[in-house]
Amino acid sequence: MAKHGGFPGGAMPGNMANLMKQAQRMQRQMEEGRKELESKEFTGSAGGGAVEVVINGARDVLSIKLDKDIVDPDDVETLQDSILAAIRDAMDKSDAAGEQIMGGINGMPPGLF
Repeated sequence: MAKHGGFPGGAMPGNMANLMKQAQRMQRQMEEGRKELESKEFTGSAGGGAVEVVINGARDVLSIKLDKDIVDPDDVETLQDSILAAIRDAMDKSDAAGEQIMGGINGMPPGLF
């Protein structure tokens, strides 16, 4: 038996070595999946399309497009709510894509990554 714990001779048993290789492979695949997701763009909309927001998979807001009819100086709250709804819509789409990408990597059902 080793003096300081671990495995005799410093070698890992076969099953442990295989688990380490699988973990490293999964880590590489998850990194590739994260990069793939970050490169995608997702468009969210609200107000019947009067507000459109584009984000990337890293959740950076890339653009906001407003229809002139939704801009009413006497009703700023509707504009604010519509912008938030469009952002949430885009984020939901990004989350769904992330679940699909990551679920394919680790074999987990959607919603658990």
